[in-house]
This record gives sequence, C-alpha cells and structure tokens, in this order.
Amino acid sequence: MAERPEDLNLPNAVITRIIKEALPDGVNVSKEARRAISQAASVFVLYATSCANNFAMKAKRKTLNAGDVLAAMEEMEFERFLEPLREALEVYKKGQKGKKEVSEQRRRDKEEKKAGSERDKSREEEEEEEDEEEDERMEEEAEAENEAAAADEDEEVDN
Repeated sequence: MAERPEDLNLPNAVITRIIKEALPDGVNVSKEARRAISQAASVFVLYATSCANNFAMKAKRKTLNAGDVLAAMEEMEFERFLEPLREALEVYKKGQKGKKEVSEQRRRDKEEKKAGSERDKSREEEEEEEDEEEDERMEEEAEAENEAAAADEDEEVDN
C-alpha cells in the first residue's frame, strides 16, 4: 500500500499527455487543473480497482481479470465506456497474441540453431575421431612396412 496520498497519484507526464490528447490544440491547462485531474484520476482508479476486487472476491479469486473490471465499470454506472473498453481489450489481446507468436518463433529458431550447432559439433568430433583412427592406421602400416623392410634387410645380410 501507499504510505502517502501523493504516492497514489498517476505520473504527471502521463496526465499531461492524456490531457493534451483529449483537448484541441491551443487549449492551455493550468498546473492546478492538471493536479486536480491527476487526483481525480487516481481516485477513479482506486475506486474501480476496489469494485473490481469485490467481483474477484465474490468469485473466490485473488487475481483481478478484465471481466472484473468491466463488471465494476457497469456497477459504477459507466456503461458508456464498456464498448470502448472491450474494443481496447481486443486490440490488446491481439497485440499480445502477436507478441507471443513472435516470441515462440524466436524460441523455435534458437532451438533449431542450437540443435544445428550441436549436430555440427558432433560431426566435427566424429571427423576428428576418424582422422585420429586414420593416423593410427597409417602409423601402424608404416611400422609394419619398416619392420618388413628391416626383416628383408636381415634376410639379405644373412644370405
């Protein structure tokens, strides 16, 4: 919970941006008016949250969801905002779904890349092992040839 009432206020930059977007160009708003709007917005958010929490508690949940907020808006007699809120919620959900799909694709790409590099490492290790085995065979053949040549020399010397 907030320790001071000022902690409950929305950031001034957010309030200023909302006010500018809501009013036509050329309309000025005093600092005092921005503060009053900020406090009113904070009170509204707290009241809406409290009402939404009541719906969640009735449903024996601790997490507020969008349905709780929509029901709270209706209970607070803000029905005219329900449709714009539903539309905004749909836009948000579509955006989240798109983000999730992008995230999933990145994860799959990363896994494929990792699997590909692991396959490459396995191939490299196999090739190294084959090279080592080939080197050993060549050394053994060279030793066998040297032994055979030495044995031939010994036979020639004996003859």
